[in-house]
Amino acid sequence: MGNSAAPPSKKSLVERLQSGVVLCAEGYVFELERRGYIKSGPYVPEVVLDFPEAVRELHREFVRSGSDIVLALTYYAHRDKMKVVSREREVEALNRQAVRIAKEVADETGALLAGNICNTWVYDPKSAKRTSALVRRMYEEQVGWAAEGGAELIIAETLDWLAEAEIALEVIRSFKLPAVVNLIAVNERTSDGYEFATACKKLAAGGATVVGLNCGRGPATMLPLLRQIIAAVGDSAYVSAVPVPYRTTRKDRCFITLHRDGCRHGFPVELDPFLLTRYEMADFAVQAQQLGAKFIGACCGAGPHHVRAMAEALGRRVPASAYSPELARHPIMGEGKFVRSKEHKRFASERRIMRRSAKR
Repeated sequence: MGNSAAPPSKKSLVERLQSGVVLCAEGYVFELERRGYIKSGPYVPEVVLDFPEAVRELHREFVRSGSDIVLALTYYAHRDKMKVVSREREVEALNRQAVRIAKEVADETGALLAGNICNTWVYDPKSAKRTSALVRRMYEEQVGWAAEGGAELIIAETLDWLAEAEIALEVIRSFKLPAVVNLIAVNERTSDGYEFATACKKLAAGGATVVGLNCGRGPATMLPLLRQIIAAVGDSAYVSAVPVPYRTTRKDRCFITLHRDGCRHGFPVELDPFLLTRYEMADFAVQAQQLGAKFIGACCGAGPHHVRAMAEALGRRVPASAYSPELARHPIMGEGKFVRSKEHKRFASERRIMRRSAKR
């Protein structure tokens, strides 16, 4: 038998961060809810057990669109949330299955495999010792299953208590895995009163590889906080910026309060009127990179089209770029021989004039 060449070694998280931006697609729960596989409200990822192929396909779509990371779908897959849907006996099966599915896609694409833990809704500062122990046990279970399944890093996210984030970091470091620890900025401080720049600096000092923000805020309201965090953290850790793709404002800093007349709910199931375009998310990726963020992504509400546009804005050509828009070939919006009638040519000409006027 001839000797087969060994496959090239995969670059680690730190190696990728050292050489450029790491792009991370999130938003699995919202995207799968839109596709009819997750129930809005509890948002427990039962889809992992019930429709595993849907999860596998979304992993592939996100990687094809440019994500450097395959994030195992274990968000809200801890014991406390599994009780909400009466499936707490399946918590281990769900976590192991999620990591196994993600590893298949990571192995076939060369992306990094990340385990995932999140806010628990259990931590209570009025009973800090007791609730911290509960949180720690849930994190130890999930990180342990992810580590056994081959996770190359752990992303702890949507954490609004610094105390809970510190527990997450301690647990991840006990498994000797790189930690990405992201806070959610619903207000101007964490729930235990820390400015986000200070909280991120403390997490960096505690050994997190990446610190920053995810979810909650859209680009417009995340960027000001991002500047503060980057200045505070300095060279002690890499900084992440993973906003939701929604049009948050000074009045509505977080997408939880987005609402308009006629909406039954607004957040979380009527956010469509506030959704940012792919190009707006691409602009954010460039702005975040220019500020110094190295771990950039998109959270709840993002689709593969957002991720592809962000990747391309960062100078990449990804597999899905083969099908990026080429409007010059459109029969109405196009140019030259591709426009199919005189009326359409007139319309296309008027549109080009309007676009040029809008740029002035």
